[in-house]
Amino acid sequence: MLKKIIPITTFLLSSFYAFAQAPEQPNIVFILVDDLGYHDLSVTGSAYYETPHIDQLANQSYQFSQGYSASPVCSPARASLMTGLTPAVHGVTDWIGAAYGENWRKAGRHNKLLPPNYEHALKASYVTLPEALRDAGYDTFFAGKWHLGGEGSFPEDHGFNINKGGYSAGSPMGGYFAPYDNPKLNQGPDGENLSMRLANETAAFIEGNHQKPFFAMLSFYAVHGPIQTTEEKWARYREKAEKMGIADHGFEMERRLPIRQIQDNPVYAGLVEAMDDAVGKVLETLKKQGLEENTIVVFTSDHGGVASGDAYSTSNLPLRGGKGYQWEGGLRVPYFIKVPGQKELITMEVPASGIDFYPTLLELAGVAMPEGVNIEGLSLAPAMQKKKLAKRSLYWHYPHYGNQGGDPSSIVRDGDWKLIYYWEEKHVELYNLKKDPSEQRNLAQENPKEATRLSDKLVNWLAETNANRPTADPEYSEALHQEVLEKFKTVRRQAVEDSRKQMLTPDWQPNADWWGSKLTKD
Repeated sequence: MLKKIIPITTFLLSSFYAFAQAPEQPNIVFILVDDLGYHDLSVTGSAYYETPHIDQLANQSYQFSQGYSASPVCSPARASLMTGLTPAVHGVTDWIGAAYGENWRKAGRHNKLLPPNYEHALKASYVTLPEALRDAGYDTFFAGKWHLGGEGSFPEDHGFNINKGGYSAGSPMGGYFAPYDNPKLNQGPDGENLSMRLANETAAFIEGNHQKPFFAMLSFYAVHGPIQTTEEKWARYREKAEKMGIADHGFEMERRLPIRQIQDNPVYAGLVEAMDDAVGKVLETLKKQGLEENTIVVFTSDHGGVASGDAYSTSNLPLRGGKGYQWEGGLRVPYFIKVPGQKELITMEVPASGIDFYPTLLELAGVAMPEGVNIEGLSLAPAMQKKKLAKRSLYWHYPHYGNQGGDPSSIVRDGDWKLIYYWEEKHVELYNLKKDPSEQRNLAQENPKEATRLSDKLVNWLAETNANRPTADPEYSEALHQEVLEKFKTVRRQAVEDSRKQMLTPDWQPNADWWGSKLTKD
């Protein structure tokens, strides 16, 4: 297999022993999981989910313990991965398809604000990460979830030479077992597992006769809803939950919706394991092809786990919140970078964002930033070299209501301090993440100077980026809003508790044939 040979920078040769052993331009495999929480892996603290293949990868990687998504929901985070820009700048501030303006009223939430409009596709004018790599001589490949626009804004329109399964949908239409309802993926045999299918497509690409280095992005639809698994996996995890001790309740109330407190969902556990099996397939292919020593592998999630709303799948504790929320549970994600030949875990404490993958991968690959391209992300390569990164603040902007219960908010993190500005009441919360990573003690009143300093920074950033903003709903009714909240506290909470208990009963099954997969193994 021929490889394009390029000079490797002195930085790479001196900083990474692995690169010194592999002077060829490295391949890149980028693994992105949908809706995976920071604590949804064994290696990051789960005692319930089992992820041996990802654990092995993490234990041979630079593991960023303070790795963040650029957004608490999917499309904005994915656009940031592609562009190195925050949602406030690229304009995709909500998941594509979400209601905005007066249409938000149809959600029946009776909120005070009307969410703003947002970009409904990734702009063609941006030079994306795959475009930068393709123009530098890389073969580019995409498999899985895209959710960054429809016709004219598919993966193949933004730098990927091959696209298997990526289009406008944000969830796996037809579910996780064939037959699929995906116009970008050839039909598989009935009962085929979608995660493994995407891994097999990626493996087949890796096994191809490449005349130049490749960039392969495996973007799982898992572990997004619908939450599905095989009967065998459900039974094993149900028994595991029973052995661990089934709590009498699994949910508490957050500000708007009930939120899961315990990782004991056996269906979700099976979905996570199936995704891990698929990761193992790709890693094993790299090994069999003799490419481990010359491939960068990235593993991350697009945002925090779904603890509330949607399928109420997982718990992110001790982090507060989850997908759609402004707290750490919605933003903190697994964030691993394995460089060629790396055999050991190196823990990185420096805060890192999804906008940083673009410049980091270009630098690790020895590829110059395209001329005229300006990004907000920062290369993490110096930190991986044990050098200090330039001092910076991290910003988030989500002026929408999360389906999961989150509030329209904007955020700045500066050092150990995190300030959240709420657009509804125009108040702030201030947390010291080093002392209070669970964000339980709002210090805004105790530290007014720090709150003012960070508020000023955030206001200036929002002005500089010309960020979109929600507006007051002139038809807002406090009485109707309180009525909705009361239903969430009573009817909705009881419904999710009942669903949890049903999944954990020995005779439970979702339908007659377990989504058409009863005779199919993952």
